[in-house]
Amino acid sequence: MRLWTVRQWTAAALGTAGTLVLLGIPSVLLPNDLFAREIEAAWWAYPVWVATAVLCGLLLATYTRPHGGRAPEGTEEDEDRSTPRRGLAGGLLAWFAIGCPTCNVLVITALGTSGALNWFAPAQPLLAVAGLALLALALRSRLRTAAACSIDAGTPAG
Repeated sequence: MRLWTVRQWTAAALGTAGTLVLLGIPSVLLPNDLFAREIEAAWWAYPVWVATAVLCGLLLATYTRPHGGRAPEGTEEDEDRSTPRRGLAGGLLAWFAIGCPTCNVLVITALGTSGALNWFAPAQPLLAVAGLALLALALRSRLRTAAACSIDAGTPAG
C-alpha cells in the first residue's frame, strides 16, 4: 500500500464512504427516515461498521488500476479465485452482524421473532468477527498478489 497512487487512495476513500452509507442506512446506524430499527444497536456494531467500511474501501482500491487504462496481459492470472467470494461473504456477514435482528426479513422468515432474539442476536458478534476476518483475508490475498506481480502495471508487456 506504500506504493499506491492517489487514484488508488481516492478509490479506497470513496469505497469506505460508500460502504458506510450502504451499510449504515438499512441498519439505521446512520439515522434516516427510510428504515426503522426496533432494537437499539449494540455498542460493538459501530466499530464493526467502520472497520467493515475501511476494509471494503481498501479492498476496492486493490481492484483500481494505478494509472488507469487496461492491465497488461497475464497480470490477473495468478489471483486467488476465492478472493472475491471472501470479500463478498465478509461484507454480507458484517451486514447481518450490524443489522437489527428482528428487522431482517430473512432472519424472521427462517427463525421467527423468538429465534431472531434467542439465537440470531447472540450470534451477531460471531458473524461480525467472521465477516471482518474474511474481509481481512481477501485484502491480504489481493495485496500479496499485487506485491508478487512481476510485471509493472505502468510498463507495456512485451
